[in-house]
Amino acid sequence: MQPIIRVQNLSKRYRIGSHEPYHTLRESIIRAASVSARLARTMLGGGGDGVRKNDHHVWALRDVSFDVMSGEVLGLIGRNGAGKSTLLKVLSRITEPSAGRAEIYGRIGSLLEVGTGFHAELTGRENIYLSGVLLGMRRAEIHRKFDEIVAFAEVEKFIDTPVKHYSSGMHVRLGFAVTAHLEPEILLVDEVLAVGDVAFQKKCMGKMGEVARAGRTIIFVSHNMASIEALCDSCLLINGGRLEARGEPTQVVMRYMTSELRAHNGVRSLAGDQGRSAGSTPIMRSVSLDAGEGIPTGVLRMGSPLAVGVEFAAPGPVRPILGLGLRTADGAPLFAVSNRFTNEGWDGEGKKSGKIACSFERLPLMPGTYLLDLFFGDFGEPSRDLDVIREAISFEVVPADLLGTGRLPHAGDGPIFWTGQWTVTGS
Repeated sequence: MQPIIRVQNLSKRYRIGSHEPYHTLRESIIRAASVSARLARTMLGGGGDGVRKNDHHVWALRDVSFDVMSGEVLGLIGRNGAGKSTLLKVLSRITEPSAGRAEIYGRIGSLLEVGTGFHAELTGRENIYLSGVLLGMRRAEIHRKFDEIVAFAEVEKFIDTPVKHYSSGMHVRLGFAVTAHLEPEILLVDEVLAVGDVAFQKKCMGKMGEVARAGRTIIFVSHNMASIEALCDSCLLINGGRLEARGEPTQVVMRYMTSELRAHNGVRSLAGDQGRSAGSTPIMRSVSLDAGEGIPTGVLRMGSPLAVGVEFAAPGPVRPILGLGLRTADGAPLFAVSNRFTNEGWDGEGKKSGKIACSFERLPLMPGTYLLDLFFGDFGEPSRDLDVIREAISFEVVPADLLGTGRLPHAGDGPIFWTGQWTVTGS
């Protein structure tokens, strides 16, 4: 099966630190003649390499290759400046590549920035028809979709107003409505949806899901990792203009978030820890975090399991107690657990050294940074803690599409993630 998009060794280079002016035909001829004369003098004089010292360039894309199959929904992620928008501009034929090629076998509709493709002096109505014509549609086809586009964009009152008078939100609503409803085979959508309000973003996500189910191809750039996981079949990670990874969205998103956060590897020595409370006996030697895969990590997905393990070495045999206090990055307490409350291990044999672990089946936390306080005790002396370390280790929780909708509660609603069950009764 032939890909609908084939990108081969695509590169794009921009000049920085200088500006290329526009010239008239007469100026261009004179300039070409003077360049030839300088070149002749340089060759006769035997010096110079013809390269200006201040001619600096930056590669926005470098040797990027991938295929997209018909009906595939491809996510595109990476930090700001990685080259994502440049790639979409090349695919949209807005800019030409410096090297390589992109083969596209279908009609493209793109929404890359606010007002892309709109003529500021034309009305919303006129821009809808103009966009349809540019996509190769007949007037009758555009007319059939017109009312649906206007209703989706919620710009009925302003449809005969020049778009130069539209707000950024109105630009985005109309731009997305036109791009999604005029049925291109390939839909390219950049992060512009972040400009719209929450209700409109929800509507756009629903529409893109509808477009995907209809078998059309989508390339979707977003910093909303839950949306990427919910909508996309596969995902590309662009880093420094190069293709760093491609694969299943959850795995690529996790790789990106881990590298971006540059967190510790999930293991931390507690010897000489500055957070140890005065009067503590330094029994706890190290702490490790595990997200259920047997590999220490400092970055966890929402809803993942978590095991906190503490290695200890005591002066004499102990029946260990481990308490964990979880706090937000600004120090607000969330909850605490301890086998002191459950009596697990109270009848065990004493040990001078070993490891005690506490596991959570499902981490009920919103994305963010969290801190763990550790409290070590002995069932032989249950009334006090022998070793206490504040902020013993931190970890990051990254977004995940736990609800299957690409949406999560607002971060301002609090650090705890919880789900409920709803029933509706009535007549």
